[in-house]
Amino acid sequence: MRLEAITWDRLTDTLADRLLDLETADASPWPRVAFDGAPAAAPGELARSVADALRVRGRSALVVGTEGFLRPASLRLEYGREDVEAYYSGWFDTGALWREVFGPLDPGGTGRVLPDLWDPVTDRATRSPYVQLKPGALLLLHGPLLLGHWFPFDLTVHMNLSPGALRRRTAQSERWTLPAFERYEAETDPGAVADVVVRADDPRHPAWSG
Repeated sequence: MRLEAITWDRLTDTLADRLLDLETADASPWPRVAFDGAPAAAPGELARSVADALRVRGRSALVVGTEGFLRPASLRLEYGREDVEAYYSGWFDTGALWREVFGPLDPGGTGRVLPDLWDPVTDRATRSPYVQLKPGALLLLHGPLLLGHWFPFDLTVHMNLSPGALRRRTAQSERWTLPAFERYEAETDPGAVADVVVRADDPRHPAWSG
């Protein structure tokens, strides 16, 4: 894949301009966009920047992070705090994401989305209020391992880190998750299936697939 250098500001503006004209594949009035990437790649930062740029352009967007849809600790830590298989397939409540985020944005849906469900710090429900999205508003969902669940995204952005950069930029306490990302690369190949790839090995100098 050929990548070209770009600044974060230009990347944000270019993505926002592209999303202004984004059409849904199923005639839903709410386009759904993925910002996929390991925590070390900070996909949420780009999602929030793009949301701000969209608002300047007169288009509203709701940013949702999958960290707000973790399963309770009793479930995700059932096999220990550093179980790679559990992290890969059991930490995130994909059923709740389908029910509370994607379902309401289906054609004929209510547009009433729950922005988060579970607080991993307190290990309790967040009790956040629902957010009513007007027709034309975008969902910007960010988090790791997003592209292997058949979520109905209309555009996908993958934040890519080389194995060396991923290891360097992942906190020592979280490096046990690295085999999950190796498996994700092997089984899903996010760099090949994503619509847009952003290489973020050097956080000062990103590159992208255009």
